[in-house]
Amino acid sequence: MRRSAAPSQLQGNSFKKLKFIPPGRSNPSPDEEITKMSPDVKLFQVAANKNTFLQLQNNPQICSLNLPTEGSAREINHGHNNSGKHGLEASVMATLDPPPKVHSAPKEITVPKRQEEEEPDSLVKYFSVVWCKASKKKHKKWEGDAVLIVKGKSFTLKDLEGKDIGRGLAYKFKELEKIEEGHRVMIGGKEVEVMGIISPDDFSSGRCFQLGGGGFAISSASQAAKKCFSSPFRSVCKPSSKENRPNSFQDCKPRHDPHAQNSLVMSRPDSNHQWTFNKKCFPIVDVVIDPHLVYHLRPHQKEGILFLYECVMGMRVNGRCGAILADEMGLGKTLQCISLIWTLQCQGPYGGKPVIKKTLIVTPGSLVNNWKKEFQKWLGSERIKIFPVDQDHKVEEFIKSPLYSVLIISYEMLLRSLDQIKNVKFDLLICDEGHRLKNSAIKTTTALTSLSCEKRIILTGTPVQNDLQEFFALIDFVNPGILGSLSSYRKIYEEPIILSRQPSASEEEKELGEKRAAELTCLTGLFILRRTQEVINKYLPPKIENVVFCRPGALQIELYRKLLNSQAIRFCLQGLLGNSSHLICIGALKKLCNHPCLLFNSIKEKECSSTWDENEERSLYEGLVNVFPTDYNPLMFTEEESGKLQVLLKLLAVIRELRPTEKVVLVSNYTQTLNILQEVCKRHGYAYTRLDGQTPISQRQQIVDGFNSKYSSDFIFLLSSKAGGVGLNLIGGSHLILYDIDWNPATDIQAMSRVWRDGQKHPVHIYRLLTTGTIEEKIYQRQISKQDLSGAVVDLTKTCEHIQFSVEELKNLFTLHESSHCVTHDLLDCECTGEKDHAGDSLEKFPISRNCQLGPHHQKSNSLKPLSMSQLKQWKHFSGDHISLTDPFLERIRENVSFFFQNITNQSTVI
Repeated sequence: MRRSAAPSQLQGNSFKKLKFIPPGRSNPSPDEEITKMSPDVKLFQVAANKNTFLQLQNNPQICSLNLPTEGSAREINHGHNNSGKHGLEASVMATLDPPPKVHSAPKEITVPKRQEEEEPDSLVKYFSVVWCKASKKKHKKWEGDAVLIVKGKSFTLKDLEGKDIGRGLAYKFKELEKIEEGHRVMIGGKEVEVMGIISPDDFSSGRCFQLGGGGFAISSASQAAKKCFSSPFRSVCKPSSKENRPNSFQDCKPRHDPHAQNSLVMSRPDSNHQWTFNKKCFPIVDVVIDPHLVYHLRPHQKEGILFLYECVMGMRVNGRCGAILADEMGLGKTLQCISLIWTLQCQGPYGGKPVIKKTLIVTPGSLVNNWKKEFQKWLGSERIKIFPVDQDHKVEEFIKSPLYSVLIISYEMLLRSLDQIKNVKFDLLICDEGHRLKNSAIKTTTALTSLSCEKRIILTGTPVQNDLQEFFALIDFVNPGILGSLSSYRKIYEEPIILSRQPSASEEEKELGEKRAAELTCLTGLFILRRTQEVINKYLPPKIENVVFCRPGALQIELYRKLLNSQAIRFCLQGLLGNSSHLICIGALKKLCNHPCLLFNSIKEKECSSTWDENEERSLYEGLVNVFPTDYNPLMFTEEESGKLQVLLKLLAVIRELRPTEKVVLVSNYTQTLNILQEVCKRHGYAYTRLDGQTPISQRQQIVDGFNSKYSSDFIFLLSSKAGGVGLNLIGGSHLILYDIDWNPATDIQAMSRVWRDGQKHPVHIYRLLTTGTIEEKIYQRQISKQDLSGAVVDLTKTCEHIQFSVEELKNLFTLHESSHCVTHDLLDCECTGEKDHAGDSLEKFPISRNCQLGPHHQKSNSLKPLSMSQLKQWKHFSGDHISLTDPFLERIRENVSFFFQNITNQSTVI
């Protein structure tokens, strides 16, 4: 009996008859009543069930996301001995000979147009079936698997991609109720055989659509069953095979002592893994991480190495060797991978034979040298030979030399050298900042997919569950086919989940969506690991985070009013212009908040440009030049024209005065703003260095290393968040100032994590500058108001170009609140009594602060996640007009500040 892999589309909405046929016959005889099982079939089922039992020992459908501890990793499994195995065979054989089934003669059931009896429609049953076109052939050629849904007096037939391939109505309820395993049903021109019953939970979760209902281990199980059919009782490891083992593995021992104190021992393979990968019956040897590395590993890094080892060895998901390590920035993903590579290159569980020989690491160009430095830092230059590809070192050298075992290359160089790299057999592939592979259609993903390497690891500090299609692309890269095709994934998971999030979703749709989301998390959670920075907070110095609301300058207020009264913004508020017009207006307001000279430059550039848009930009900028002084020169801008720039200058001065040995990282999203900040540094004699999108990749690591050096004279590091927000370690700075704000909260979070990370020795001060009452406050509110919908469909990574605004939202954005000290605080509905101090984490006591908490059960905010409004309410907050501030940095800048929010992590007595 054969099945084809691609079921054709079934059109069946007008079925008239339902025909029950005993299993095993296409044209049954009325005289045949008893169907007997042949000995060959029994023998096949014994072998199949034996292998099925082995598959169930590590069934990935059993959802357990708890990482094994170090103690559990050291345990050796002795439970699968020969006696147990023979006992299993005996018990399986004892249960596989059921009494013969008695079937009545098949009968035609004619369904009248009107039912004589009314039966409830709420009862739903689900069956796994195979189907084919109706024929009189004795041996059927089944066209595909499907799921039969019987609900009341109707049925629906779905293929394994979730598509409806058949529907029927007006069947007798009592007849449909009789459908059971083994029956064949004639549905119109199709013949369907019921293979088994599906539980409602399996249907709701979507498990029944995964390769015929057996999950992603079903294919290997069926192959094992077929292999055992020819010789079902032949043992893989015969008793005599011990004599035939190679002498080199007779007395093999672990490379490091597994019983030594603080040793980190990897999990031993279970019997199923040995059955598949240890055909030559080598002795099982403990794989022990190098004690030199273990000495430097933190607990979460040990768990991460164990997780990666189990994934790439195929121990977590049967037949799959991929993993996604999505730890937040600063948790040591690089060190965990280096430990894994060094371990697999020297050791293995079967006879101690090394698992891998060559490793390919693909990374952004700015991090190639960083990987090289990390290898040298932890393993030196003699233990392992690595080859970073750059302008002076080509891939050809790596191919010709047998000394190198690790190739480090940028994504751009990979595309140029793909043909050469394909000729090298790599055993392990690691993609750093792998979230760029979220689109399966781009050249980079296609190139990496073409490499014949099963063991694949993606490293990313960005949550991978925010967009379901991007999530599928990443999962399908590390473990191809584990979620089926993209079309089936959309039908089974994406569409129900997204539908359940809609406001108009019914309770049934919501319940189905939640179950599908839970099942998707369960399936993929076995090879995805994400930890937040909270796991290392206790190892880091205190972090004092301040949101500083700066009073706008007089020129800024006048220009802001003029912009809000422009014809372009009035048309936006009336809904008469498209989304591009909204973005032009928003961009103009953001430039004005940074400094009026940026707006002046834009006006002059547009006036001289041939692409001047009569309907939008001209109507927006009309009359603005007249607001500026007649002799205004943007190159000779002053600090007094911008509220934020005044605060910045005072802040830099007090840091230089009170902390002369500490450094500052100054971040902006825009190159033009960085130009202004660079000019300010020159005017005031601050030594600086700069890294933005124009900085050559080959020079970036050198610039970072120079700034981090204790011998560096640079006081300020000017950083573009778009160019330097990924992977850079700037622990040389202990004060970070975010000069402007981005729509995407992850951009600001990444920038902040550049300084507050492993290796930082000083308390970290972070200042987020916002212009009071302007669009910057609205963007900040939008950031902290985002709600997490089970981490499945909310995309926090969308940029401004992808954000759609309603007219009400635009009215809120295009409003200037001149009378408020802080619109964000007004939204909290907080009654600041000014009598008590905040009881949360803080470095010092403010005599006139306020006690504003949500109760003892409210969780403290995660420092590396977007805040909610309720969490922000727990932060200490106070007006800039406070009588006294004991924080010396805030005290010095208070003159130009209307309001402060402050939160402290890892409270300390040192400021």
